[in-house]
Amino acid sequence: MKTTLDLPDPLLDEARKVAAREGTTLRALVELGLRKVIAERKRQPAFRLRKASFAGRGLRPELQDSDWERLRDLSYEGRGG
Repeated sequence: MKTTLDLPDPLLDEARKVAAREGTTLRALVELGLRKVIAERKRQPAFRLRKASFAGRGLRPELQDSDWERLRDLSYEGRGG
């Protein structure tokens, strides 16, 4: 498949020099680089948010119908916020 890449001139110049020095093509160099990045990313486990809940009973009854601003104000109350 053909595609077009828009690369900064200095990066392209360096890539061409590396390809010439190694006796390969720019295409092969780009392909190798993409394969390495993809393999590296596959090795990294996907981010998973740890479970941070606790065995509570939810909000206190007097706060059940509070909006986010009220809850935020209470959480910073007495902390200089």
